[in-house]
Amino acid sequence: MSDSLVIAGKAYSSRLLVGTGKYKDFAETRAAVKASGAEIVTVAIRRTNIGQDPNQPSLLDALPPSEFTYLPNTAGCYSAEDAVRTLRLARELLDGHELVKLEVLGDPQTLFPNMPETLKAAETLVKDGFKVMVYCSDDPIQAKLLEGIGCVAVMPLASLIGSGMGILNPWNLKLIIESAKVPVLVDAGVGTASDAAIAMELGCDGVLMNTAIAGAQNPVLMAGAMKKAVEAGREAFLAGRMPKKLYAATPSSPTTGMIGK
Repeated sequence: MSDSLVIAGKAYSSRLLVGTGKYKDFAETRAAVKASGAEIVTVAIRRTNIGQDPNQPSLLDALPPSEFTYLPNTAGCYSAEDAVRTLRLARELLDGHELVKLEVLGDPQTLFPNMPETLKAAETLVKDGFKVMVYCSDDPIQAKLLEGIGCVAVMPLASLIGSGMGILNPWNLKLIIESAKVPVLVDAGVGTASDAAIAMELGCDGVLMNTAIAGAQNPVLMAGAMKKAVEAGREAFLAGRMPKKLYAATPSSPTTGMIGK
């Protein structure tokens, strides 16, 4: 695959990762995920049935693990201990699955990450053999600490989870991107396609989103828009934008060979 996203040694053609919550049913979940082109899907172990209840519909039937890479996450966890316990349960439910998304929240109002607990949980999980993708603040120092622990990807928030406010601090994201030796993916805050494109134009390796798609009036149509935005943003980053110039207008058409000259 050309220009693949590589996480924990595995290559993916799509740089868009999507969540599986907040849809009206599993049928809509599948339709939106398919429209997004995503290969990695996140699942909140505490909120979604993936076998915990054999008497209820399972996400595994709508999105078979043979088609998608599952990324179990610790949504709803507020301590390192709780997060570690949740991901160990996920590993059992998914037959030894090691790729996980760690998030330890600070409070239920903002859902901002609790970084001391996140660092503590990351250290335990990495030692336990997990391949950890981690939700974190947009702090370059914290991101570097997580990389040093052994996380396979760092995922700074663009703005608060579910806010749709877009990228509020592109400068911090650039600092993280420039110093990281593991993939950097924007996680949280994307509201529409232009936000995803901006993240990719900044140099992010990918974007993870849920509410931006599931909360749209037409989730399937929005999923397709996000797919295009991520691809366009990545291509723009690789192409290299023209330099910005203050008060220096340049004609967009040739100035030689003009009629009458």
